[in-house]
Amino acid sequence: MTVSARTEQALRDAMERLLSGQPQHTDGKLTKNNLCREAGVSRATMNRATEILTEWDARTATSPAGVLQHQRTTEVAELRRKLRKSREEVHVLQEQADAAATVIMTLLAENASLREHATDRSAAVIPIPLSTKR
Repeated sequence: MTVSARTEQALRDAMERLLSGQPQHTDGKLTKNNLCREAGVSRATMNRATEILTEWDARTATSPAGVLQHQRTTEVAELRRKLRKSREEVHVLQEQADAAATVIMTLLAENASLREHATDRSAAVIPIPLSTKR
């Protein structure tokens, strides 16, 4: 390890606060960025603390906060998948509604034309002569 004992302790204290869900300087997400910010050290300084980073990786995977974060990440991914599917379904339904509206407008225009044509004709009934055999 190439960091001072003071830096090492700051990183360990920050790790404990984050893993226990009691951050003081960050939003509490279990990220390495939050670890260095919580400890008050630069990212470069933290990157030199390889032992602590190895411990961080191992502990975040099994900590209650890490498990909860994984569950949330999984849940968000599932909700995004459902949202994407819903948007696709809405798109298909909108296309169907647009097609139906086009057909309805065409039928209305034809109906209006037929009504106009029917009123232009005389209402008189003209008998059709029956063919007679000679």
